[in-house]
Amino acid sequence: MAKQIFINLAVTDLQKSMAFYNALGFTNNPQFSDDSGKCMVWSENIYVMLLTHEKFSNFATKPIADTKSSVAGLFSLSTESVDEVNSIVTNGLNAGGIESSEMKDYGFMQQRTIEDFDGHTWEIFYMDISKFPTA
Repeated sequence: MAKQIFINLAVTDLQKSMAFYNALGFTNNPQFSDDSGKCMVWSENIYVMLLTHEKFSNFATKPIADTKSSVAGLFSLSTESVDEVNSIVTNGLNAGGIESSEMKDYGFMQQRTIEDFDGHTWEIFYMDISKFPTA
């Protein structure tokens, strides 16, 4: 079996969050979804589990962080081009997301940051490793 990552996020409005992640380009996997959680697929190895607070609490041993006022993690997704970065973020903004900072250009990497309704922070980026500075 291939190594995979499942990112579990506590969300306040499951349907609204699912629509936001669909707008970013995720698809829903109904096999791992129900009324308290939605499995959203970015690629064959990357999944985001959107979980109601009640369901998330079943797995957590600490209180759920208020990610609207504190950062609990930064999640980054790579793309094939700067145009794809812009398209994903534009779709996310149109679906109600918030762009929390301006685009950053590091020469070899361009990055935009968007937050979902619960304040979960996503960095959408394109990297051209051939432009990475050497020593």
